[in-house]
Amino acid sequence: MVSAQANMRAALPKRFYTTVETGERDGLHHVLLDGRAVKTPGKAPLALASADAAALIAAEFERQVDVIDPSTMPCYRLANTAVDGVATDMQAVLEDVLRYCGTDLLFYRADSPQALADRQREIWDPVVDWAEGLSGSRFHLAEGVIHVAQPRETIAALGVHLKTVTDPLELAAIHSMTTLTGSALLALAVWKGEIGAAEAWTAAHVDEDWNIAQWGEDAEARARRDKRWAEMDAADRLIKSL
Repeated sequence: MVSAQANMRAALPKRFYTTVETGERDGLHHVLLDGRAVKTPGKAPLALASADAAALIAAEFERQVDVIDPSTMPCYRLANTAVDGVATDMQAVLEDVLRYCGTDLLFYRADSPQALADRQREIWDPVVDWAEGLSGSRFHLAEGVIHVAQPRETIAALGVHLKTVTDPLELAAIHSMTTLTGSALLALAVWKGEIGAAEAWTAAHVDEDWNIAQWGEDAEARARRDKRWAEMDAADRLIKSL
């Protein structure tokens, strides 16, 4: 099975360029491979709002050795998503983030064991309190997995803040952090600088880390989590670069 899966994978393109640079054109920043601007898979110019964002992607191209492996280039992949996807319908992406606000990870608490419930309160309550201050209203918390509806005015208030995002890459990064953590509140807190990305990542894995402490860790699960962290870190670095 492993052999068959390996044979089905598309061959990675060879590194075809010698130099990697960044350059500015019409107020936007580009990654240049041997002087030619990088384009997205959709053939659109990969034009970025800041030199720092272009530098992050240029560094990923520079680190490629014999082949170009997009799986090792999270900033580049997120930028492609922003240009080819998010930029075409930012409202739909914003609404998807707000849907997570309605069923946020931080709203659903364990009723037992007590130590886990205490750990959730310790890590999650400060973020919930901060988000309530941001929105000017309260969230409803629940024990277990039974859905609890959140006040529409609370979600709408968070939407007001999200609507200030005008850069598709910034919104793509917020959306990425939301889906990676299962929490729009954690993503918003990182975006606003209330907490760091590593702190949000720890908060998103309180339950998982509890189980690991009790039963041990699976190597494949750890590898998957490490790859997802690379995406989370890339989103955070791109937000900071903008």
